[in-house]
Amino acid sequence: MQQQPHNGRRKFIANTIKGTAAVTIAMAGGSSLLESCAGPKTMMIPASFNTSFDQQLLPYTYNALENVIDAQTMEIHYSKHAAAYSKALKEAAVAEAVAAGTTVETILGKINSFSVKMRNNAGGHYNHEMFWQSMKSKTPDNKPAGTLLTGIEKSFGSFAAFKTQFTDAGKNRFGSGWAWLYIDNTKALKIGSTPNQDNPLMNVGDIKGFPLLGLDVWEHAYYLKYQNKRADYIENWWNVVNWDYVQKRFSAV
Repeated sequence: MQQQPHNGRRKFIANTIKGTAAVTIAMAGGSSLLESCAGPKTMMIPASFNTSFDQQLLPYTYNALENVIDAQTMEIHYSKHAAAYSKALKEAAVAEAVAAGTTVETILGKINSFSVKMRNNAGGHYNHEMFWQSMKSKTPDNKPAGTLLTGIEKSFGSFAAFKTQFTDAGKNRFGSGWAWLYIDNTKALKIGSTPNQDNPLMNVGDIKGFPLLGLDVWEHAYYLKYQNKRADYIENWWNVVNWDYVQKRFSAV
């Protein structure tokens, strides 16, 4: 067998060392070959919308959304269901040694690193904190304006078409869950739904991005007034959407 010339062997060894060094740098560096192959980066969450573990005060009285959401449902939903998510989230954070000051968004972005209890309750707390802010007293002919309306019309053809698609996402979610309007990592407006208390911020599931509007379609959100008529609940819910709040979220990303 013919031996490889000394110069050839030296060149081969040098190239191997360079390749190994390049891989080492790629693994150690924050942005390099490995990261560039990983696909689009996760969208940055606007700091003004960071969520703490504490339940915030409801921004209106329990009866403020009457004729759409009755006062008894609002009180039970806020003071029992949502409060339980906040409490259990704090318990999970202690058990799983989450650093003080960590935002809920940070946890959701790597939720596969945590327990099922954390996933259910971090999601439930985040979703409800956003849900309360996304509603206000009933407004006739309620619809968005400005850049949000323009974006919706560009993405879905018209506001009416958007409402139909979003409504279908809520009606057709099997069992309990949420319907979402969100911005994905390419800055495109999208509609989707998630089961249970999942949401688009989680690094699991089929939809990922920054949520702008979420609709709770768990039965506890509507059953006292609407019984099994989820479609009627969704139809009436459009009258209390706080489009100013949704616009603020849209403008922040």
